[in-house]
Amino acid sequence: MVRFAPLLPLALLAACGAEPGHRPSPPPLPAPRAAADSILLLRAGARAAELDPINSFLVFHRDSMMLERYYRGMRASRAVNVKSISKTILSPLVAIAIRDSLISGLDQPIRELLPRDFAWETDSLKRQVTVRHLVAMSSGLRSTSFDNYGRWVTSPDWVRFALEQPLLCAPGTCYEYSTGNTHLLSAILSRRAGTDLISWSNRVLFRELGMPLRGWDRDPQGAYLGGNNMQFTPRELVTFGRLFLDSGRVNGREVISPAWIAESWETRQYSPWNGNGYGYLWWSRDINREAVRFGWGYGGQFLFVVPRLDLVVVVTSSLTARPAGVRHNPQVYDLLGCYVLPAFREADDPATCNWREGWPGDRT
Repeated sequence: MVRFAPLLPLALLAACGAEPGHRPSPPPLPAPRAAADSILLLRAGARAAELDPINSFLVFHRDSMMLERYYRGMRASRAVNVKSISKTILSPLVAIAIRDSLISGLDQPIRELLPRDFAWETDSLKRQVTVRHLVAMSSGLRSTSFDNYGRWVTSPDWVRFALEQPLLCAPGTCYEYSTGNTHLLSAILSRRAGTDLISWSNRVLFRELGMPLRGWDRDPQGAYLGGNNMQFTPRELVTFGRLFLDSGRVNGREVISPAWIAESWETRQYSPWNGNGYGYLWWSRDINREAVRFGWGYGGQFLFVVPRLDLVVVVTSSLTARPAGVRHNPQVYDLLGCYVLPAFREADDPATCNWREGWPGDRT
């Protein structure tokens, strides 16, 4: 497994009083505030209003909605396409399937769960792909996302197409982000549950959360598209983030274990194309020195969870209103780093944030 570590420029190392090759110890994190800085939150809302693609911005702290803003015709009741946040939404469903013995565990080979799709497969390495490899994006199968996405979704059998992709490495030895991996998870969950994914998911989780899973794309065999194009309101995304922030409990009942949350949030590898970490269907990133876990969808859809500060932050964005040449994702990261995180930390100095460049060491 290859890990890509951020490097500080020699000039920055010198400015910090460190010799090349020796990274200085980071300053201690400010303690969480007893109460939020309302001025900074108002500034955050004003800054979000200036960023053309953003159409909703919600900040939830502990048990209260601290900020809820909608822009450009967006409404609280409107469900939006959350794009690849859908992958993160699958995370607790995998945990529940393991809990209920639909799947024997993360190390169960998927050939046992998709036997008819593997009947033709003789590649011994492909037969070693496990559920763990799918949730960690380490199956080794060539991605069906990006340049391969069109060919995949126009193929007659999405499961078969994903499995027919060549191995770029042995399973578990490299990172390859792919919606094909999460569609395989969708097929596994629905087949093992004996019903469609919407019916089962609503029964075991989403109805109780008050965020029903709505209809979305299906493959030619009728399986729902795992990992893309789910529809939720911004408030429902906050509810989902709270499930993980609240140690997997809903109305006092544990529906996913804290152990699963810890495993999902553990950074296991790094993406070579954006530098973010990846766990089990969750991204990770340090923003202004704070460990942030998040779901991320195309076009600027974000569900951030900041465990140390008891924060859930949701940003949704228009898929059509992005100005040409604007790098939207770094602006969203800076919205957190420059305004939201300092609002919940003592003795923080937001003036040290360089909006244009981002935080020192922040790779995009």
